[in-house]
Amino acid sequence: MNKNVLVAQSGGPSPVINGTLRGIVEMCKAKPGNFGTVYGAWHGIEGVLTEELLDLSAQVDEEIALLSVTPAAGAIGTCRYKLKSSQHQDFQRVIDVLKAHHIGYFFYIGGNDSMDTAHKVAQLAQENGMELVAVGGPKTIDNDVGDQEFKLIDHTPGYGSVARYWALNVQNANQENLGSYPPDPVLVMQAMGRKIGFIPAAARLADPNRELPLQIYMPEAGLTLPEMADRVNDELKRSKRVMVVVSEGFDVGDLGARKDSFGHIQFSASETTVEQVVVNYLNSVGLAARGSARGNVPGTDQRNSMVYASTVDMEEAYQLGIKAVEVALQDGSGYMSTIHRLPGSQYAVYYDKVPLELVANSERTFPQAWIAENKVDVTDDFIRYAMPLIGRDWPSIPLVNGLQRFSRMQPLFAPQQLPAYVPEAYRA
Repeated sequence: MNKNVLVAQSGGPSPVINGTLRGIVEMCKAKPGNFGTVYGAWHGIEGVLTEELLDLSAQVDEEIALLSVTPAAGAIGTCRYKLKSSQHQDFQRVIDVLKAHHIGYFFYIGGNDSMDTAHKVAQLAQENGMELVAVGGPKTIDNDVGDQEFKLIDHTPGYGSVARYWALNVQNANQENLGSYPPDPVLVMQAMGRKIGFIPAAARLADPNRELPLQIYMPEAGLTLPEMADRVNDELKRSKRVMVVVSEGFDVGDLGARKDSFGHIQFSASETTVEQVVVNYLNSVGLAARGSARGNVPGTDQRNSMVYASTVDMEEAYQLGIKAVEVALQDGSGYMSTIHRLPGSQYAVYYDKVPLELVANSERTFPQAWIAENKVDVTDDFIRYAMPLIGRDWPSIPLVNGLQRFSRMQPLFAPQQLPAYVPEAYRA
């Protein structure tokens, strides 16, 4: 009997995370001679621990196909549960669940922390003498998986779509700012990205020829609030208005920020926001123009709005899911499917694999060489890198009565074989 498949997702969602899921499910279903039933862990590794396994093989083919136009992670859910080395019972529970459901293939879609989980599961299975193939599928809007030389992976699925979100939103914000000054000469927009500047940097894609009064403040530039005020006022003297895109990780002091189980700051759950601090500061020190600074804080819509998704990103996410299955069959356990850019002036990529241990807990920062000399812009090299990722077309999303038609999974769960279990981190 063929071994069954378990696929799961972890970390923050993205507009195209379900595309990778679709690639894995369809590829496995297309090879019944190699794979048994395909299950989806309900809310990532937590679903493994609680033995909540959604039967994806029993879903209607149309619903699986619709995953490519279904954003975020609502299809099978995600989580931020970290398997820590001290949680021995959790590790044993994972093994027990995999054995109980005859799982021979484990696919985990996520970012650097998720690849660490996939790596741990692969090691755990090997230590317990299990015939388990564990393979990762990359995902993160932050584009921070990999190395500074971009040799492990060129970019991660999710980033191209969030970059497109910012390119288009800055275009619209410019119309607001252009029409609203002089009473509102400064518009401050806060971008996701924790301590990594790839997302705010994408604002430049709205204006590659640098015709707009746009300033970008990334954590890697190392600027302070007083330096920001000076630069904003310099631009006001030149242009009478300015748009400021600031990373949520820009250092403005203590925000009372919370942290998730991975230890990452959750800026969106802070007592205040970077945007609020920046707006208040600029207004308090005074602007070199009549009027006030105003702000805008896009939230999780940056990563869950399908209408902004990049068609390039959608296709690449799907192909990386297919590649993950190919890697599992041809190369075995301990890898992540990856994407590399071919040399040349025309954008083209190829898919490959990279050892999980090299990307587990990796954290690529925005290259210093891509930060402009004035520290509030990016270089043309970044524009050449990122512009192809946002695509040239609108995504084709099916509508029913004017509303988006997303995938709808039926609640068909595998019968539970083990006693109920509470993950160690949730015990009183």
